[in-house]
Amino acid sequence: MAEISAQMVKELRERTGAGMMDCKRALSDSNGDMDKAIDLLREKGLAAAAKKAGRVAAEGLVEAYIHGGGRIGVLVEINCETDFVAKTPEYKEFCRDIAMQIAASNPEYIRREEVPEEVLEHERAIARAQALNEGKPEKIVDKIVDGRVEKYYKEVCLLEQPFIKDTDKTVQNIVTEKIAKIGENITVRRFARYQVGEGIEKKQCNLAEEVAAMTK
Repeated sequence: MAEISAQMVKELRERTGAGMMDCKRALSDSNGDMDKAIDLLREKGLAAAAKKAGRVAAEGLVEAYIHGGGRIGVLVEINCETDFVAKTPEYKEFCRDIAMQIAASNPEYIRREEVPEEVLEHERAIARAQALNEGKPEKIVDKIVDGRVEKYYKEVCLLEQPFIKDTDKTVQNIVTEKIAKIGENITVRRFARYQVGEGIEKKQCNLAEEVAAMTK
């Protein structure tokens, strides 16, 4: 099996416009053969989907999802290019799947570009301290930090999370596949997630202490 370098993935992305994970998978499946990887992406419609990504998507739906008897609620706006597509059952089901994903996985951002630099610096500092405390050699600490930051992206960025209905794919993979199938650009624009009691400090009452206080 040929080693798939970051440079190879970058080159394939530039040549096809397909997503990073799709490019990496295509190169792996083609044993590093660039031309075969391009053919694989074209066969899946992913290269064509990438070309649609720059088109304006101003139609779509705001999908609502309530889970757990009203304990978790999600609103998400997902845009497409035409009202016709927005009204199709397939698109509505897709939007509901994304809302369910948000309810289940609780992302903080849609894509990695939205993560504030100060948040990343904080995560890097924690990852570096952890690596050093674990006794990792200084010369490999930077690689360890980079790996843990990548893991952080997968936890907090919606598009990089494993899709709840098929964990072999990311949410971005699902979006890209839907673009290729529908033939329109699709973007997740914004979302809000609410959970009952979230952010409220919950204090457990000590009955014995309360009774003692009342008898004083």
